[in-house]
Amino acid sequence: MTTSPSFPSRLPGSTSRGELDLQERSALRRVPGLSTELADVTEVEYRQLRLERVVLVGVWAEGSVAQAEASLIELARLAETAGSQVLDGLLQRREHPDPATYIGSGKVGELREIVLSTAADTVICDGELTPGQLRQLEATLKVKVIDRTALILDIFAQHARSREGKAQVELAQLSYFLPRLRGWGESLSRQAGGAGGGASGGVGTRGPGETKLETDRRRIHRRLAKLRRDIAAMRTVRDTKRSRRRASEVPNVAIVGYTNAGKSSLLNAITGAGVLVQDALFATLDPTTRRATTPQGQEYTLTDTVGFVRHLPHQLVEAFRSTLEETADADLLLHVVDCADPTPERQVEAVREVLAEIAERLQTPMPPELVVVNKIDAADQFVLSRLRHLLPNASFVSAHTGAGLTGLVRRIAEELPKPQVEVDALLPWTEGALVARVHAEGEMLATDHTEDGTRLRARVRPDLAGALTAYLIHP
Repeated sequence: MTTSPSFPSRLPGSTSRGELDLQERSALRRVPGLSTELADVTEVEYRQLRLERVVLVGVWAEGSVAQAEASLIELARLAETAGSQVLDGLLQRREHPDPATYIGSGKVGELREIVLSTAADTVICDGELTPGQLRQLEATLKVKVIDRTALILDIFAQHARSREGKAQVELAQLSYFLPRLRGWGESLSRQAGGAGGGASGGVGTRGPGETKLETDRRRIHRRLAKLRRDIAAMRTVRDTKRSRRRASEVPNVAIVGYTNAGKSSLLNAITGAGVLVQDALFATLDPTTRRATTPQGQEYTLTDTVGFVRHLPHQLVEAFRSTLEETADADLLLHVVDCADPTPERQVEAVREVLAEIAERLQTPMPPELVVVNKIDAADQFVLSRLRHLLPNASFVSAHTGAGLTGLVRRIAEELPKPQVEVDALLPWTEGALVARVHAEGEMLATDHTEDGTRLRARVRPDLAGALTAYLIHP
């Protein structure tokens, strides 16, 4: 097990006894090992406790040490996004995580010493822990222990704003915590029971009774059922909006990518949407759709979606099914890559893995992909050269400075699905609205203004071709 550089040591004891006594009276001092947080709470209350001072621990089971360290650095960013102060980070080289304690019983003892020396409140593991691993670690460490999945769920809970987003996050959290439901101390006792008169609570309370955990499980199952009904109703509304867009035959472009890759900034740069832009992980949870226009005048919609991350919890993929359908239902994916990240190639792999999982769950193929390498103004030239070689068809842009955006908009226009029906029509001057619609939704081939009206030759979609039937010129 290796540790990150230690924090500054305590100040040298050069003060006098009287000064020390004065400092003791004027300050609160934390005494490690006296916390009673785990005395009598179940997971339902436990998951709502705020993370504070944390120590990170990961298992390096595959890949290079640089990749393992990058994963732990990302975990630190996730912890900071959740509102924690990271005190230390540790890695252990193992072939696979220990099935009982994740890092092995011997290393758990070392970790306990580090927790005591740093006065940490929480240990976060860079992986998904089984219920057994969670119990063993907390029994030994005597502090809260959570895993990467619970941390991501906590961040999603903090950032959800819409009613649908909050419901989806709660569904994912409860689905994750239900099999891990547990309690400590008196929370495991029966609420009612006993056959003797002294032990009984009176008529109607005798019998084996029910544990608080069983009550919590039943309450969570009821809540899960209600959330699924609510999300299904919201999904109907979202499907209706999507079908309206489909009926109007306006192409849809979905922006996907790793969290904090600059997707919202790109949406703002192209459409002027004014969406929240924040240098934080998972700043965007609720999809935002805006209209845009190609240089040829064709309208399309641009949708900003939730960011992905390595090992995205499958509970989130399932809970955010209706939101992620926006991605699968698009005509084109803009896959945004942060080239200022230490390992942009790993970002690309992680995003494509999540897209493949979405396609498998929805039983539908993913749309065509256009890779957009963002933040070229903040990237090393060597990294840019490597990415140009690895991603030869990508567009390189900076949403911050605007560099490369003109070329990107031109590429989007080229990749959008083309109208299929070619028409040659003469529209009278009174049909100006229909002429404007052809310019906005079709692909203009030729235009001529005559005494009788506007003659135009264009490629349009079937619904618009039907509206032009009365004005078609037949050879």
